[in-house]
Amino acid sequence: MRSLNSILDLSVEELDGLIASAKDIIAHPEHYWDACKHKKLATLFFEPSTRTRLSFEAAMLELGGSVIGFSEASSSSAAKGESMADTAKILSCYADIMAIRHPKDGAPYVASRNATVPVINAGDGMHNHPTQTLADLLTISREMGRLNDLTIGFCGDLKYGRTVHSLIEAMSRYPGIKFVLISPEELKLPGFVRFNILEKHHIPYTEVTSLEDALPELDVLYMTRIQRERFDDPWQYERLKDSYVLDTNKMKLAKEKMSVLHPLPRVNEISVAVDDDPRAAYFRQALNGKYMRMALILMLLKEAERNPEREEIDTSNLRYDLVCHNPRCISATEQELPQIFRTTDKAADIHRCIYCEQRA
Repeated sequence: MRSLNSILDLSVEELDGLIASAKDIIAHPEHYWDACKHKKLATLFFEPSTRTRLSFEAAMLELGGSVIGFSEASSSSAAKGESMADTAKILSCYADIMAIRHPKDGAPYVASRNATVPVINAGDGMHNHPTQTLADLLTISREMGRLNDLTIGFCGDLKYGRTVHSLIEAMSRYPGIKFVLISPEELKLPGFVRFNILEKHHIPYTEVTSLEDALPELDVLYMTRIQRERFDDPWQYERLKDSYVLDTNKMKLAKEKMSVLHPLPRVNEISVAVDDDPRAAYFRQALNGKYMRMALILMLLKEAERNPEREEIDTSNLRYDLVCHNPRCISATEQELPQIFRTTDKAADIHRCIYCEQRA
């Protein structure tokens, strides 16, 4: 039985297979109407969501299944202090598969180690958002006709933007990819992504502060919202929230075939006037998310039927004598969780938390 915590849990061949499956669902929806008949999806959303939660629910319903769950932490036993591990064990009694959105980094990973059904990470803190990445991949494939030989610009909140982190991890495995990272100094891409992915695998990238200077070379522009909920300091949010605004004048600088993506919701970082531009793909991107979640649910349920046993954790290179100092890590909230670090580079003495990937 497999779960999906990170986009790296899927091979390139599996990503391509999910894209092909989603395209077949688009072309032949009637073939899938009863694919998940008598199956239940539990949606455990501990923080607000519109697109992710509803697209998961729509995906399961269109596959002929049903949905249970909750849309905020206050309506679950988490408000009474129930641990993520216990919540996962309980929901495994009621559902065949579950999708979890949580404000703490690593919470879905904890769930996947305790559930007896597949767990899908629907976004954890500032860490990962693999199913949004699946939506992004299908969108790029449909809009650009390929997933290779592209220059992709990420603009806005690259520090806390889990959608950015996941898409960089995915696209880095396709040939001919170059990244342009556009952000204020305070919101630059975090080290665990830059070092673990880009530099480790020699992926070309540049870091800039000007959107206008970057636009002419981009094939894909991935805009992001400056996320109020990720800031501990309201003043810093107010200072940075309007750092980048994509409008029709800036779009004149871009390639005729460039695609604009955004995980949504937007606030004011993309002018509504841009919506009429054929290069604006963000609403098509939201629809693509439903199709990719349908493909993913089908894949994980089929694999669980073939192999109901939970995947074994790789216990090599683990350390238990270090402490994670990331306040957003699930281990900072749930004290009973063991502190576990994986040694990712023995020569450089680098160890990363197994839940949030932050360096010790």
